[in-house]
Amino acid sequence: MNKNEKFVITINRELGSGGRTIGEKLASRLGVPYYDKAVINALKEEYHLNANEIEALKGRKHDWWSEFKRNLSAGLFTSQSQYYQLPIGDEPDLLTTDEMFETEKEIINGIAEAESCVIAGRSGFYVLRNHPNHISILIQAPMERRIARVMAKQGMNYEEAEKTIKRVDKMRENYVNKYTKTSRYDTRNYDLVITVDERSEDEITDLIMAYIK
Repeated sequence: MNKNEKFVITINRELGSGGRTIGEKLASRLGVPYYDKAVINALKEEYHLNANEIEALKGRKHDWWSEFKRNLSAGLFTSQSQYYQLPIGDEPDLLTTDEMFETEKEIINGIAEAESCVIAGRSGFYVLRNHPNHISILIQAPMERRIARVMAKQGMNYEEAEKTIKRVDKMRENYVNKYTKTSRYDTRNYDLVITVDERSEDEITDLIMAYIK
């Protein structure tokens, strides 16, 4: 990856692996924005974007994402939504509709075309697979570590955390399989696969930075 040119890093991560925190730390180190499901969902739902509307925006202005961000900063949109990470229990079991996936894909492509960034989840590894300056990363962790982290973060007991992890794993795998015809666990989809194990999030971030260099 050439850091002197526009680049994108996509991170796919297991629930409880610390991948979201690692993504945020990596983006901070690189001095680029971090985008995840919360931001993309807010753009879809709060600003009523869909694939057709994004295509129309692109037709009027090539760099539509930068223009959209400027309008957000200037307060030209009326939504008062806050970008936040939804509680685990609020994640739907139902698969995203085709229209929603197409909208997510257009948003992800628009972000990557406009600026260097780190994007977590939302099948970014697949959507941006042909991007000329892209690194795709999978972050995993042993089940016991994942359970302990979810228990601490969500205030769950062991059984609740284990059940939640298995449900989210299944949901995410079904989502990826339906829309990309591949598995999120297929290592051929990634340039770098990391098992967190006993390493801290800062140590994992150091490892990724070393790989980039």
